[in-house]
Amino acid sequence: MLRSLHLLGFGVVSPFLLQGKPRSLFALPLIAAFSKSGGLSSPQAALLPVSGCRSGGGYFRAFRMSSGASETSAHADVASGLAVVPPVAHKPNISFCQACGNPTKDVVPEGEEKIRAVCTVCGRIHYENPKMVVGCLVEHNDKILLCKRKIEPSYGLWTLPAGYLEIGESAAEGAVRETLEEACAEVEIVSPFAQLDIPCIGQSYIIFRARLKTPYFSPGPESLECALFALDDIPFDSLAFSSIIVTLKMYIEDKNAGNLKFHYCTINKRPGASPSDPHGFDLDYHLH
Repeated sequence: MLRSLHLLGFGVVSPFLLQGKPRSLFALPLIAAFSKSGGLSSPQAALLPVSGCRSGGGYFRAFRMSSGASETSAHADVASGLAVVPPVAHKPNISFCQACGNPTKDVVPEGEEKIRAVCTVCGRIHYENPKMVVGCLVEHNDKILLCKRKIEPSYGLWTLPAGYLEIGESAAEGAVRETLEEACAEVEIVSPFAQLDIPCIGQSYIIFRARLKTPYFSPGPESLECALFALDDIPFDSLAFSSIIVTLKMYIEDKNAGNLKFHYCTINKRPGASPSDPHGFDLDYHLH
C-alpha cells in the first residue's frame, strides 16, 4: 500500500491522511465511509452510490470491497507436480519461456495461489507485473500543457506528457524526461498530484504538478503538436486516456475549490470496453 511520497524537499505527502470529510469528484455520487482511524469502517464499506451521474462521457460509480473469495478446485498434474486450474482470473500472456524458449503452460505453482506461466521443460515461473506510467501536469500562466499524440493508441488525441518509467530513474525523473521527449519542454517538479491505478490493463500512473523552466515547448517525435489550454478550454471530448480525463477533472475541481491536494484513484474499465477507450471506465475509488 502506498503510504507516503517524499519529493524534492516538499516533505511527506500522505495520500491516505484524510482531514475532514472527503470531497466528491466534480460533485459525483461518491461518499466514503471511514472509521475515526482513517481506514474503511468495514470490509463491505467503501464508496456508496447516491445517483447516476456522467462526467466527461464516462459513468462514475462506487464499488464495495468483498471479504469473501471464490474457490476453485484444482486438478493434480502428475507429470509436473503442479496444480492445473481453469483461468478464472488473469490469464498469463506468455506462451514461451524467456529462458530456454520452450512452451509454457498456465498452472498454479506449489505454494502460490495465482495462475502463472510455467515452462514445461525448465520449470521457470514467469511473473507478469504492472507497468508504471509517469507524467507531468505542467502549469503555466493558469494554463495546462497538452500534447496531441502522433502514435497509436489514440493517435490525434490530446494527453498530458507521460510515458513508461525506465529502469534506473525515479518517478519524478521519468516524468521530467517524458515531458522533455514529448513536448521539448524543460520543467521543474512542484509536487505529486495523483496516483491512478488501472488494474485491468496492468498500469499505475503517477502524475506530478510541474512548471516550465523557460516558456518554450514544441512537439517531440511522438507529438503532432503541443499547446497551452485554459481550464475552460480543455478538449475533454478529445482526450486520449481515462487517466488523463480523471486527472484533469480532479485538478479543475481542486483549482475551483482553491485547495490542490494529492489524489489516489482506481479506474476500472467497463466490461466490453476497449482498453484504449478514454470514456469506457468507472472511477471506483477516490481518496485525497
